[in-house]
Amino acid sequence: MTEPDWNHRYIDANGIRIHYVRHGAGMPLVLLHGWPEFWRTWRKNILPLAEHFDVVVPDLRGFGDTEKPDLPVAEGYGLEIMVEDLSALAEGLGLGRFGIVSHDVGSYITRAFAEKYPDRVAGLFFFDCPYPGIGKRRSDADHVNENWYRPFHQLPWAAEMVGHSRETCRLYFAHFLSHWAYAPDAFDADDIEAWVDNFMKPGNLQGGFNWYIGFNATHLALLRDGPPTGPARKIKGPTRMLWGEDDPMMKVEWADRLADYFEDLSFDTVAEAGHFIHYERPDLANREIIAFFDALRGQQAARA
Repeated sequence: MTEPDWNHRYIDANGIRIHYVRHGAGMPLVLLHGWPEFWRTWRKNILPLAEHFDVVVPDLRGFGDTEKPDLPVAEGYGLEIMVEDLSALAEGLGLGRFGIVSHDVGSYITRAFAEKYPDRVAGLFFFDCPYPGIGKRRSDADHVNENWYRPFHQLPWAAEMVGHSRETCRLYFAHFLSHWAYAPDAFDADDIEAWVDNFMKPGNLQGGFNWYIGFNATHLALLRDGPPTGPARKIKGPTRMLWGEDDPMMKVEWADRLADYFEDLSFDTVAEAGHFIHYERPDLANREIIAFFDALRGQQAARA
């Protein structure tokens, strides 16, 4: 596979060096990845979207080629500081109001950013979005075995075990990229090797695992107590969401309470897609992203 010139860049923001890929011009869109991912999970989306938008694709703190600060996890890898990473990245790049496309871990950051900085968000696009309304269902008897990786990632020797060799690393990540997708061979051999290359870099395994350590208290509170009682605080901005009908990790039936958390939501499911819709069904994903943000751009121009 011939690699495009991805235009890798770096910026010092919020006390760390953030790696990002940037293409295109016009309305800014920031694409936020999840786990087990890094910027490359968007490789099928970046260039098509860049024909319409200014596309910025960072590695999250701890992931990829973004810095992994030597700080206690609670201090250096929590959700709040990742929100400020996004804020500082956008400010440093002069993005102004921007759209966000997010998935998995990136969706947590996006929701928290939209709650804290609603005036800076032009629109939100989610794939298979984790949200508080899922509540205790992740610990249901018919699902709990899917969550084994969350406590495993918090073991002090987990990164050493997974990163023992390229083969152990390949076995680990090939499992998730296969099992969480609709088609077991959704990720091709070149991408599997790129994933191994990425996570075998010093600090990248632990950097990704730190998300689970830093977010564990919040996760356990949801499993123990369910969603917070009382009226939910709704995100008010325009929101589009697609959910894979065959996602074994984020079950589509868990989308039933989204309306309690998003005030202006357009939602559809996607057949023959698992957890990685943007990668598994890129033509559909790109078409939907372009249509959603083009419509918002037109509305904003009409109001100007």
